Amino acid sequence: MGLAISVGTLAYLLENDTEGAGWRQEELAVANKLLASAGLPPHAEPRELPPLHSRASLRSFPYSFIHYLRLAYAYRAQSPDWVATPLADDVDPTDDPVVEDALFESESHLIRHSDAEGFYVPVDFEEVLYSSPDDEEEVTGGMLGSSYRLRDELVLVAPALGIALVDGQLSDKEAERINGLIDLDEGLHREYAAWLLLYESARLSIAHRTAIVFS
Repeated sequence: MGLAISVGTLAYLLENDTEGAGWRQEELAVANKLLASAGLPPHAEPRELPPLHSRASLRSFPYSFIHYLRLAYAYRAQSPDWVATPLADDVDPTDDPVVEDALFESESHLIRHSDAEGFYVPVDFEEVLYSSPDDEEEVTGGMLGSSYRLRDELVLVAPALGIALVDGQLSDKEAERINGLIDLDEGLHREYAAWLLLYESARLSIAHRTAIVFS
């Protein structure tokens, strides 16, 4: 089992699983209620999309991988000169006090999000949105993130991972290099796997106005 990250899911489900499409529409309707409660515009998920090309070689990874990336982001946000080094296999990235502080003190859309389910939507808002106990329905995962903010945070942490961007954009050549590093299954491969799949998902989400789905 692991974390799968996808975009364009409603359009896919409408063609392949009408019952699943109904559930997805209900989930997105709850997300829109949360957006409305924050005074934000709704997200209109596309029902049809062209083929979406992700340059990430993986579509899922072990749940732990995203925690390694969150740790790198927490350190990078705290210290602009920080550079990531591989963690030992017996070190749990969730135990680091820097991550714990970020969970309580920051509004990082990368860190403050379920690591198993939920959405990022292509709506630009600063603070992560949370379902309240008074809500009739809880948004999937309990929290709703912005694809724009996620992308910006991935751009911020990229230099700490040795990822070269040009004006925030990832070249095809650099994407190919990162995929090669992931395939080595050593060093920062966990951070690279999580970063590339999330970056590509955020890029496609913004370009095609489709939600990022964790499942």
